[in-house]
Amino acid sequence: MTSRNQIAGAALGLLAFLGLSSLYTVGQSQKALVVRLGKPVGVIEEPGLQVKMPLVDSVQYTDTRLLALEPPSEQIILGDQKRIEVESFARFRIVDPLRYYQSVRTLDQARSQLAQIVSSSLRRELGQVMLRALLTDERDRITTRISAEVAERSRSLGIEVVDVGIRRADLPPETSQAIYDRMKSERQRQAKELRAQGFEWAQQIQGKADRERTVILSEAQRASKVVRGEGDAEANRLIAEAFGKDPQFFNFYRSLQTYHQALADSAPTIVLTPDTEMLRVFRSGPPMASRH
Repeated sequence: MTSRNQIAGAALGLLAFLGLSSLYTVGQSQKALVVRLGKPVGVIEEPGLQVKMPLVDSVQYTDTRLLALEPPSEQIILGDQKRIEVESFARFRIVDPLRYYQSVRTLDQARSQLAQIVSSSLRRELGQVMLRALLTDERDRITTRISAEVAERSRSLGIEVVDVGIRRADLPPETSQAIYDRMKSERQRQAKELRAQGFEWAQQIQGKADRERTVILSEAQRASKVVRGEGDAEANRLIAEAFGKDPQFFNFYRSLQTYHQALADSAPTIVLTPDTEMLRVFRSGPPMASRH
């Protein structure tokens, strides 16, 4: 009786094991590929509880959600032979589990092959354009062509590529430094030219100002000489008129002017004899005009 019970228990356990191993669950964001003894036999797309043959069937699950690929940055030579550092990205999903299983099997392998496809497409497309094209609206058309090429080549992997883009496209640090140095030297050269031009303009303005100053001074001196001459002529006329009215007073006035000039240039003390002609005027005063 005991052995029968053991056999029955083993049979029930085996049946339970076979029953459980024949069941599997497909998630809402999954597809399942049933493989029988190494050969794919069917794709299950409906989520829920599914049945397979125990022991001989295995299930390979694939994620149907949108997946991201961000390969490392790489240097690419453009059509104008300039080298740039490109950082790209891609968005994809697995749409054909059977082809996916036959070509790559694992997600890591799929990412690796897709990264190679993106890299070769980037090199092929960017190798035909100039650097300035990446700084204009042409960049959108370039990424569109790259995305279309990557999508076409990745269909053989059972993958649908939704988008491919260029996140960053910069010059390498050493190239950027060289360009910065060239720009700096060019700006310094332009600054020197502008300073030289400014100095030349300053010299021209200074020369013009000096010429105008000389002309203005000469005209002012000429005008002052004319005015001085006219003043001297008027003074001589007035003196002659005064001399004609009273010659003796005029001689007396001229003598005083002569004394003033002579004494102004002498020392504080001057020694004269009493009979000096210079003292005659001081002793006798001005001559009296004769009365008629």
